[in-house]
Amino acid sequence: MTGALRAAALPLLVFGLLAAAPFLGLGAGWAMTLLARAMILGIAALSLWLVVGGAGLVSLGQAAMLGIGAYAVVVLDAAGVTEALVVTPVAIGAAALFALATGAVAMRTGGVSFIMITLAFGQMAFFTASSLAIYGGDDGYTLYGRSTVAGARWMQDRLAFHYLCLGLLLGSFLLCRMLLASRFGRVLRAARENALRAQAVGFEPYPYRLVAYAIAGGIAGLAGFLLANATEFVAPSFLAWQRSGDLLFMVILGGLGSPFGAVLGALAIVLLEEWLGHLTQHWRLIFGPLLVLAVLFLRGGLVGLGRRHG
Repeated sequence: MTGALRAAALPLLVFGLLAAAPFLGLGAGWAMTLLARAMILGIAALSLWLVVGGAGLVSLGQAAMLGIGAYAVVVLDAAGVTEALVVTPVAIGAAALFALATGAVAMRTGGVSFIMITLAFGQMAFFTASSLAIYGGDDGYTLYGRSTVAGARWMQDRLAFHYLCLGLLLGSFLLCRMLLASRFGRVLRAARENALRAQAVGFEPYPYRLVAYAIAGGIAGLAGFLLANATEFVAPSFLAWQRSGDLLFMVILGGLGSPFGAVLGALAIVLLEEWLGHLTQHWRLIFGPLLVLAVLFLRGGLVGLGRRHG
């Protein structure tokens, strides 16, 4: 098997299984809800991978973009606007603009300073959401229905919503792959490896990283739109730094070498949480050490493990 086929085999298998899942005994309500959540978090993890794996910058503020996308749904719902063809671009645009504005400051730093600045901006967004009494404040905001599409409510159908999440997950994955393979992506990777060398050959890393951060924010905003519709409830906890930490762990567990690692990491963590939760109420005592062992011994993450056995 050639290298290209081997690299494509695992994504094709996983996306194929997700497409067939409703017909393989996972068509029950709880299973469809679980898979939708896993795929939505996969989109959010992909957005963070673009920053971490693509640009080489570790962010603890990605949940802010996710939450802004979700709160865009809330703000428009309160104004009586539920049309997805309107809500989705607003959610993506609001999250991308937040990423662009905060990234313009954060990208002038690096290392620990970048981590702390993104964390600070994320916490600012979290406390702002908590103070919005008109949208529920700390108690959150309940949506009494999912967004409509051209006036129709087909997003209420679990099967239709499953394939919507799958299609957008696949689209986000292909977008990240395309960006990585483009000239833009090659500059990003060069700056990740050695920023001074990239500058020496005429490429200033700052604008490339800022654009990547804004694109990542837009993808996270899309995930926020889907998450708000999946849960039909939005709360400030969507923006908490702990959720950014969860997304970062998904990226690391899946593997930084490929955008598919973020997808695989999200699916693995969500499904493992669910499985352990059915075994014992003390599942976190098992879950934590398992994740630590996975990071220590799975060099290259789950993607690397799949390729070694492919």
